[in-house]
Amino acid sequence: MAGGLFMGAAVAALLTAALPTHNPSTGFDDPPPDKIVIKVATVNGSGCPKGTAAVAVSADNTAFTVTYSDYLAQAGGNSDPTAFRKNCQLSLLVHVPQGFTYAIASADYRGFASLQPGARGTQRASYYFQGSPNTEYRTHPFAGPYDDNWQATDETDWAQLVYAPCGVQRSFNINTELRVSAGTSSDEVSFMTMDSTDGDISTVYHLAWKECPKN
Repeated sequence: MAGGLFMGAAVAALLTAALPTHNPSTGFDDPPPDKIVIKVATVNGSGCPKGTAAVAVSADNTAFTVTYSDYLAQAGGNSDPTAFRKNCQLSLLVHVPQGFTYAIASADYRGFASLQPGARGTQRASYYFQGSPNTEYRTHPFAGPYDDNWQATDETDWAQLVYAPCGVQRSFNINTELRVSAGTSSDEVSFMTMDSTDGDISTVYHLAWKECPKN
């Protein structure tokens, strides 16, 4: 997909910034040796009631996974009129090793959808740093009939990565949404969920690293 999750006028400056050694096998820059710490500041939304979301960081620090256990939107049949849309707003505190900053290079979403003929489902996500005026949106539509697993990926071109400000703590916000419309099959239930066989959903966010300018 062309374009980036975060886009701005600083693209040219990012192209000339010093980066750690690139790892061609993964497509991502090797992370610095020290550990990063990611904490969930707040979790709000109808798709992530209290206690149903968790964040885990990969061993190599190149990705983190947000896992949910109660994230489903449905419409049609005897569905609750408010159940057609579910969302979750995550506010993450990301502590990075001194001298480095980060950007989100891509996000992978997975789930299951059962959409009747004429029904539609949508997965949407927005991304922004605290205090930034720019919010980037990515939308993935699905049309019935559909009864299978689904996957959606938001990707960022390397030249268009916009990094968190160096030397300051800014929370990173991710707002995801599932929306289902029954369409012409209003008598039958259609639903869309981000889940796996064990009932949880895993959304993986890949990190790209950049060395901050030295004073």
